[in-house]
Amino acid sequence: MTANYIDLQVNGFAGVDFNADGVSTPDIRRACEAMKLGGVSSFLATITTEFLPNMCGRIRRIIDARNEDSFIASIITGIHVEGPFISPIHGYVGAHPVDGVVIPNIEDAAKLINAGDGLVKLITLAPECDENSTITRYLVNAGIRVAAGHTDASIDQLKAACDAGLSLFSHLGNGCPATMHRHDNIVQRALSLRNYLQYTFITDGAHIPFFALRNYIDLVGIDRAIIVTDAMSAAGLGPGRYRIGRMEVEVGEDQVARQPGSTLLAGAAVTMQQAAENLKEKLGFSHEEIQEMTSVNPEKYVN
Repeated sequence: MTANYIDLQVNGFAGVDFNADGVSTPDIRRACEAMKLGGVSSFLATITTEFLPNMCGRIRRIIDARNEDSFIASIITGIHVEGPFISPIHGYVGAHPVDGVVIPNIEDAAKLINAGDGLVKLITLAPECDENSTITRYLVNAGIRVAAGHTDASIDQLKAACDAGLSLFSHLGNGCPATMHRHDNIVQRALSLRNYLQYTFITDGAHIPFFALRNYIDLVGIDRAIIVTDAMSAAGLGPGRYRIGRMEVEVGEDQVARQPGSTLLAGAAVTMQQAAENLKEKLGFSHEEIQEMTSVNPEKYVN
């Protein structure tokens, strides 16, 4: 398979954490080189929930690295901001620090956008926290794609957000509690809007069991499915302890990233090459179908 992967959610790679304050340009280049060797042609560096000055500083560090190194600029084609406008409720907040979560507001959204110097391409937020979909509409009007994620939005709130320009659901099946209502839950609500949304999926077999992943993709359609890794610094390496922002993450022999001593997932250690292999070997998708979900669809979505 000729690789040309495009990954819309990368927190770090090969021992490099994009959410570390002051990460160096040589380290960012090292992560980019490792991803390129693994068949990734471009990706969105993902900055996650933290105190706003830290988030803005981390975004600017990525932008500065792009300006300093043309290779970095060629492969990091934008920024995905995941948070801080997400649900603070346990389970839905996932591994994001609760004290970094804020209610969506234009002032903070503008700070994040300005830090990105035109390179913020995607923001993931919780629609139920965005009163009257004000920030969703503001971001869409600024040319930024908006995804729902780490959310327990009602069906009406999701529909209103779609009317305001919401176009994606981030890592469906994750960023939600292990125990939810058996019918009226965020996964079912999101799937019911498949005529309006696209969906990203993490295909490591841990974030979503493969049988469920196949059901989800069959239901939404390959043309609406986008594969992401949600990779953090452990991706491309072996078991050990790594970091994503202020949080320590433990990767076991199963190559699954968790908070130490917990079953709570914290990013992922899967690579796009491994994700594509899973789609072929575990789920039986064809080369053309895998290419559509790992390259064609993500490229169309951000361009």
